[in-house]
Amino acid sequence: MIEVIEMAEEDDEDIEVPGSRDEAEERAEELRDEIRYHDRKYYIENDPVISDHEYDMLVKELKAIEEEYPDLETPDSPTQRVISAEIDEFETVEHMSAMLSLDNTYNHEELRDFDRRVREGLGREDIEYVVEPKIDGLGVALYYEDKVFQRGSTRGDGIRGEDITPNLKTVHTIPLRLRDETVLETAEFRGEVYMPRDEFEEMNEERVEEGKNAFANPRNAAAGTVRNKDPSVVADRPLDIFIYTLSYNSEGEFETHWQCLKEMERAGLKVNENVVKKEGIEEVIDHIDSWQEKKEELNYEIDGIVVKVNRLNYHDELGATSKHPRWAIAYKYPAMRKTTEIKEIEVQVGRTGKLTPIAILEPVQLSGTTVERASLHNEDELERKDVMVGDTALVEKAGEIIPQVVKVITDERDGSEEEFEFPHTCPVCGSEARRFGDEVARRCVNAQCPAQVKQRLEHWGARGAMDIEGLGPKVLNKLVEKGYLKSIPDLYELGKIQLTSIERMAQKSARNLLDEIEKSKEQSLDRVIYGLGIKFVGDHVATLLTQHYDSMDEIIDADEEELQEIDEIGPKIAESIVSFFDDEQNRKMVEKLKGHGVTMEVEREEVEQFLEGKKFVFTGALDNYTRNEASELVEKYGGRVTSSVSGATDYLVVGENPGSKLDDAEEEGTTILEEEEFEELLRVEG
Repeated sequence: MIEVIEMAEEDDEDIEVPGSRDEAEERAEELRDEIRYHDRKYYIENDPVISDHEYDMLVKELKAIEEEYPDLETPDSPTQRVISAEIDEFETVEHMSAMLSLDNTYNHEELRDFDRRVREGLGREDIEYVVEPKIDGLGVALYYEDKVFQRGSTRGDGIRGEDITPNLKTVHTIPLRLRDETVLETAEFRGEVYMPRDEFEEMNEERVEEGKNAFANPRNAAAGTVRNKDPSVVADRPLDIFIYTLSYNSEGEFETHWQCLKEMERAGLKVNENVVKKEGIEEVIDHIDSWQEKKEELNYEIDGIVVKVNRLNYHDELGATSKHPRWAIAYKYPAMRKTTEIKEIEVQVGRTGKLTPIAILEPVQLSGTTVERASLHNEDELERKDVMVGDTALVEKAGEIIPQVVKVITDERDGSEEEFEFPHTCPVCGSEARRFGDEVARRCVNAQCPAQVKQRLEHWGARGAMDIEGLGPKVLNKLVEKGYLKSIPDLYELGKIQLTSIERMAQKSARNLLDEIEKSKEQSLDRVIYGLGIKFVGDHVATLLTQHYDSMDEIIDADEEELQEIDEIGPKIAESIVSFFDDEQNRKMVEKLKGHGVTMEVEREEVEQFLEGKKFVFTGALDNYTRNEASELVEKYGGRVTSSVSGATDYLVVGENPGSKLDDAEEEGTTILEEEEFEELLRVEG
């Protein structure tokens, strides 16, 4: 029996829904498969085989069935791409593995240096590289379980990001279910969300016609859209994605990054069509040069080329620094440059007291954005470039937040230009500004300088640190100006009366901010360390410290030699940490924060770390664990899991249908464990 469901007036055809549940279930599965097929043909292969109207009718039929039989609705159904409810707050989630940034290079010699380091690190000359366009968008991580899309998140601090799953579900090039033919089951992928150039321009034209502001450039538009709290708005924006890395995988064996890319394509993910393999660095350089002009013909923006060592076991051998993998590098194309007038020079004061000269420019368009300010870096650079107010300057934007002045055009001077005298006193508080040791920077010596206080407080409350929503620059400026905040601990002594004395700060906003400040006390110790703003200590180094120490007191008492025993912490970072905590004012600040109840200890389960220093690799399917569960067990007891076998691997755990890793382990003389032996190891040692 077929029941006719009346649809909305705009539908020009009635939708027939099967009368029996069994028939409805069968038809729903047929529709989902068909819609997924057409999504791939339209969004990924750019080769549609049906009209938009026919596609819409398939979706409407599926939606009608799911409305009639709600229990047939599945999380990976095409009807679930857009949710109607707005998102109150993005939750923080942890990535399956760290999302490190890439080291950058701007010339051929640095590329050759990278290649030399790779060859020396591996002890071999024949290196195959995979070369990929560097998409100028927003990095995300996509997590699938049993082939179904479960979670999507921003890069965040590299360890944790914001859960933006509802927004990423609206991107049709992100499949809600991986294709059946792939071996990938539970996996995490990395990709770059972007806006195609033509659709970005069309969207901006529509916004202007509607009286709205145009977006500055495709990257900003994509980044802002992905973090919009209304998925229906996101669904109306032209977002796309390229997937470039398989960062975690529970099934299947891959020897090379190239194999991973091909398997991701097989899974239905969108991989860039311009990825190539090259033998040796000279072939890589030739390829990069060939794209210097061709990149402008693409319908998406790229700001460079990424070069990766192809073999995955080489990745483990080469390892990573605290910020960058040693097996990959990003070549950035020369920045766009334009000339404009320097109208005046201002001096900014940072959170460490550093005085930075900033050129105020006649506005100029660079890389799709209007540039009005450019960094002059420091006093010596200002003198070396002979910069004067009124000069015509060559300005570039090379991936910097603040563009920079490359040089001034002295031939265009007419005598009206004025010399700029760099101040020897702080332009904000009037205190002495001097150089320390061989530093090129001049610094304000007053730790209570309002400019420094504002910058430190802004860093403390930032998303990657204590994540205090509502503590923005405008609020901080007022609180510092009124004298309510002179240091970080003062935040935890604020009251509602002080907050409501700020212009346009309502009672509710004040209460919300106080709640956020109180909530920040519960942030983990690594965030507290990062929030302190210790020189050279970013979020990753802060995490390393909390992996090796149980409390702030232990870190304060550590000497340079002890700190350098931690992998990835070198002399410069160790010296900076010790120097920071040797300062009496900094110690007092930490004691005050401790008194206010801010987290000062690492909360972790008391588990003996009997696998500390041991490296494990898994191959084949285990009976009693998923790959993720087995890895978590190893890491819980202090061990480390890597993706491929090398001379440093201690154990290879073998399940059913093992891959080539078994051959590698036998060749390396690695200890091989069956699943039962792995469990016995955990039982006996633990």
